[in-house]
Amino acid sequence: MIPLTICKDRTLLVLGLGRSGRSTVAAALAGGARVIAWDDSAEARAEVSGAEISAPDQVDWSAIDMLVLAPGIPLTHPEPHPAVVAARDAGVEIIGDIELFVRQMPQARIVAVTGTNGKSTTTAMIGHVLQSAGLDATVAGNIGVPVLELEPGEADRVHVLELSSYQIDLTPSIRPEVGILLNISPDHLDRHGGMAGYVEVKRKLFARMDTGCTAVIGIDDRYGRDLVEILSGNPGLALRPIAVGRPRPGSVYVLEGRVFADGLHIMDLSGHPTLPGKHNQQNVAAAVAACLALGLGAAKIAAGIGSFPGLPHRIERLGERDGVSFYNDSKATNPEAAARALASFERIYWIAGGVPKDGPLTPVLPFLDRVARTYLIGAAEARFAVELSGCTDCVPSGNLARAVTQAAGDAQADGGGVVLLSPACASFDQFANFEARGDAFRALVNDLLEAEAGS
Repeated sequence: MIPLTICKDRTLLVLGLGRSGRSTVAAALAGGARVIAWDDSAEARAEVSGAEISAPDQVDWSAIDMLVLAPGIPLTHPEPHPAVVAARDAGVEIIGDIELFVRQMPQARIVAVTGTNGKSTTTAMIGHVLQSAGLDATVAGNIGVPVLELEPGEADRVHVLELSSYQIDLTPSIRPEVGILLNISPDHLDRHGGMAGYVEVKRKLFARMDTGCTAVIGIDDRYGRDLVEILSGNPGLALRPIAVGRPRPGSVYVLEGRVFADGLHIMDLSGHPTLPGKHNQQNVAAAVAACLALGLGAAKIAAGIGSFPGLPHRIERLGERDGVSFYNDSKATNPEAAARALASFERIYWIAGGVPKDGPLTPVLPFLDRVARTYLIGAAEARFAVELSGCTDCVPSGNLARAVTQAAGDAQADGGGVVLLSPACASFDQFANFEARGDAFRALVNDLLEAEAGS
C-alpha cells in the first residue's frame, strides 16, 4: 500500500467502495487523513474499517477537502451524481485514486495506456516485457489492481497503468513518461455526452506531456490521425505513431505479421499462440514503441513479447476437441471488439449477446462470411436476430450453457471449426461482469473436454 501522506490532516469523502475505493480509504487513513466513506451497498460499506460511514447528503461539505470518486460513478453524463453536484457547489475538488497516486509520487515513471479496445492486453504485455528484461515494473489501474495497493518502489520503477476514459477524467495532473492511445471507436457514449466528449477525454491524457515524454498513437482510425496532427505542434514531445499495414517514417508498424520500427525488423508474430489477429498486431506495435521509448533494445523486446502468455477473457484459447477449438473472448463487450475477434479466425461458431451497447452491429458485418452459425443469448437476443437477419444463420440459444452445447455439437458435426464467445455486449443481464461470464464459459468448455477425454 502507498500511504497518502499528502492527505495528512485533510478530510476526504470516498464515494464508491469497490476495490479501488477500499484501497483509497486504507491509503488515506495510513497517511493521516480523516476519511468519510460511502457506497449504496450495505455489504460494501461493511467491508471498510477505520473510516466514518456517512451518506453524501448527510455530510458537512464545508469540512470536505476532496471528493474521491469511483470511476463508475457519473461525473458529467448522463447527469452528474448528486454528490458531484454538491461538491461543485461547495468548491470541493473531485478526483480519483490515480490522481492521488500522481500527487503522492510526482516523480514516478508512468506508462499510461488507453483506447477503446486492447488496453488490458497492451498494459500486461508492456509489464511482461519490462519484467522479462530485468526492469522493476508493475502493472495497475483499470486492469484490476488499484494503484494505491502497490508497495512503494525505487525511483526507477516503471508503473504501467491501464486507464479508462472515466479514470482519465478524474486524473487532471497526470504526465506520463509514455502515453499510449491505441484506438477510438464508439463506447461509453452515454457517460461522455456523445462521441466528441469521449474523444476529448481520451485526448486529456496527453495534455501535460512535453519534453522527455513520448506519445504513442494508433493511426488506424481517424481520431488517432487527428491527434497526431494536434500533438505535432508540441516540439518537445516525441511522437511515435503505430499502425497495421501502413508503413510511415518514424512509426512502429506491422506488415504481414512482421513488426518494424523505423524500418528495422523487430520480430515475426506469425504463429504466436496468444496474440492472434490484426488487433493484437496493433497491441504489439504499441508495446514495442513504449519499450523502445523506455530504452529497451529490440532483442529483449522481441524475447519478452515472444514469451507473453496472454490474458484471460481476451481471445483466450481454452482447448480443442475433434478439430473444434474453443476461445474465450468475454472481454469483447462492444461490436468493435467482437469484430476484432471475428477477424482472427475462419469457420466460426459465434456466441454473442448480453446487454447491448448503443449503436448498431455494423463493425462485425464485414466478418460474417467467416461465421458458420451464430448463437444468441441474453437481452440482446431478439435485437441481434433482427440486425443479423440475412447475414448469418442465427440460433436463439437464450443462455450460455445451451449455446456452448449447440455450438460445440454443430462444429463437430460440420467437421471442425472455432467456437468463439465474443459477445459484443455487456454481461449484466446474466452475469456479474465479463470475468464471471468468461469463467462460466471456461467451466462449460472444460466439462466438454473432460467428458470427451473420459470417453
